[in-house]
Amino acid sequence: QVQLVESGGALVQPGGSLRLSCVVSGRAVSDYRMSWFRQDPGAEREFVAGISRDGQYIDYGDPVKGRFTISKNNAENTVYLQMNGLKPEDTALYKCAANSKSYHSTYPKDYIAWGQGTQVTVSL
Repeated sequence: QVQLVESGGALVQPGGSLRLSCVVSGRAVSDYRMSWFRQDPGAEREFVAGISRDGQYIDYGDPVKGRFTISKNNAENTVYLQMNGLKPEDTALYKCAANSKSYHSTYPKDYIAWGQGTQVTVSL
């Protein structure tokens, strides 16, 4: 059974940077398409970024294109999200998720495992 644990969230000023990590255990990270989502209380989960099993296909949600970068290290079984140029509207609980399907998806329903999340707050 795959388990995901995120870390790296913090309080940061607008314009700042953070790097989130998602450690995968129980299975190899290369067994899944991995994505980051974010969620505000009472709101739908929003797709942030996704990476394919071989790392060759990457996708970003429109609000973060050009500012965020997703990557992974198979040897460390970890997925990363580098966030630059942070804005107050990036404030949310960030969660990583594993998709075992044969296609990329931006819909939470297609993901079979989720971490508990790490809080990112962007404020003065």
